[in-house]
Amino acid sequence: MECGDNVIIINADKVVLTGKKWTDREYLSYTGYPGGQRHANAEILMKKSFNKHIKPGMHPLFIKVMKGMLPKNRLGRRLIENMHVFNGPNHPHEAQNPVVFDINKMK
Repeated sequence: MECGDNVIIINADKVVLTGKKWTDREYLSYTGYPGGQRHANAEILMKKSFNKHIKPGMHPLFIKVMKGMLPKNRLGRRLIENMHVFNGPNHPHEAQNPVVFDINKMK
């Protein structure tokens, strides 16, 4: 159920992938035109996140990964809009008084 809760992920630039996952894992996209299938690896998507033309909070690698875990229907498309990913510790959502969850202490 989409309740309006948002998830803000910070320090996404510190993500570590083991082995050859940066170069060997492929993510596919399709432009909608014949022959328009594009592929990228995690390294390319991470470099794209530092591009100044990408809207803040829209991290291409995290969007691809999280979209794969959500249901492929209207609900999944609505839920992915509630996720905001930032490369550094600063984000423009301080006015909403976000609650910090430290995943290392939750274990």
